[in-house]
Amino acid sequence: MKFLVINGVNLNLTGKREKGVYGTETLDELNAKIAEYCKKNGDEVRFYQSNVEGELVNALHETFLQRTCDAVILNAGAFTHYSYALRDAISAIDIPVVEVHLSNVHAREEFRKTSVLSSVCKGVVCGFGVGSYIAAMEGLKVSLR
Repeated sequence: MKFLVINGVNLNLTGKREKGVYGTETLDELNAKIAEYCKKNGDEVRFYQSNVEGELVNALHETFLQRTCDAVILNAGAFTHYSYALRDAISAIDIPVVEVHLSNVHAREEFRKTSVLSSVCKGVVCGFGVGSYIAAMEGLKVSLR
């Protein structure tokens, strides 16, 4: 299966900020673990990160129009809680998207418990660090058979 992993706002600072919440591994290290997992399982993966909401929307549109992957794993960061633009972009495409989070957003601040994206995503996985991405991939592979 071909995956696009999209990481949104502030995830470029993973491993450098709020280490007690997000861990000490950098985004590059997390991506390397995901890439290694995909290689071992015969899957392909591409990565994209941006702090700009419109660029994330464009990445979803381009993926849809160019048919470059079978599914998207999206960690939108704080955009999860208020980006109707991302929500509409997910709704507009027929490629399944899974919302992921490194931390358990339900065990954190009240505002993090609300996602405007969840209802238009195939599923949601949170709280397992890099395992959230891998669980999302496995869930997609099982559900799309």
